[in-house]
Amino acid sequence: MRLTSDVHLVGGGTLSGFGVSSDFDAHCYLVDGGDEQILVECGMGTETGFRRVTGNIRRAGYDPAAITTLFLTHYHTDHAGGASVYREHLGLSVATGTATGRALEAGDHEATSFCRAQAAGVFPEDYSYEACPVDDLLPDGTQRSVGRLTLTYLDTPGHCGGHGSYLVEGGEQTYLFAGDAIFAWGKLHLQAIPDCDLQASLATVLALAELEFDSLLPGHGAIALHDGKAHIGMAKEAIDQLAVPPRLV
Repeated sequence: MRLTSDVHLVGGGTLSGFGVSSDFDAHCYLVDGGDEQILVECGMGTETGFRRVTGNIRRAGYDPAAITTLFLTHYHTDHAGGASVYREHLGLSVATGTATGRALEAGDHEATSFCRAQAAGVFPEDYSYEACPVDDLLPDGTQRSVGRLTLTYLDTPGHCGGHGSYLVEGGEQTYLFAGDAIFAWGKLHLQAIPDCDLQASLATVLALAELEFDSLLPGHGAIALHDGKAHIGMAKEAIDQLAVPPRLV
C-alpha cells in the first residue's frame, strides 16, 4: 500500500490495522531512500505474515532480499517477534535502541512481556518468539543514512521501557514513525505490564510536540499523512489541562 513516494505500508494485522499481513502484526513500513530500502517493524514473523509482507514488498516493486536494515521501535511481540525470521531469510541487519536490543538478543520473554501476553491469550499458544542478534544498538539521537534520507532514533519511553521512535527527513515529507508511543487523535496505549510508565509516556508526548514533521505513522490504527503534528497537539492539550490523553483501547 503506497502511502507516499518514500513509504509503503507492507504489513499490519486485522485486529489493529488494515489486514495486509497476519492478525497480530503491528504496522510494518518499507522506507525507500532511493538506492537503499529499509523496514520499520516486522510484526510477528509467522509463516503467513512473512509470506504476505514479502509479497507486498514485491508488489510495490521492490526486492525483499535487497532491504538492508530492519529498524524496530520496541520489543513487543507484534512489532519485533519476527526479527529473527527476517534477519535469517532476508539477510538484513537489525537496528534498535539499547534496551530493546539486549532483550531481543537474550530472548528475554519477561522483559518483553511476551510470557504475560501469551498467558493472557493475546498470542497463540504455539507461537515462539525467538531470540535475535542485533547488529546496531542506537543511543538517543543516533542518525543513520538511508539513501537520500536521514533517520534519527529518539528515545520515547512510556508505552514500555526502551521504546524508541524514528524521525525520517529528506523525502517527500518528514515522517515520525512513532511505534506505540502515540497514535492518531492523540491516543496512548497503556498496559498493565511492569515497564509501562504513565509519567514517562506523558513526558514523551511533550518531547514529540517539539518536533517538526508532516506524517504521523504509528504502530496501529489510523495513519496521518498530513498535519501529523496536530495529533500530538491533541495529547499535549490534554496534558496541559492536567488530564491524561485518551487510550487507544
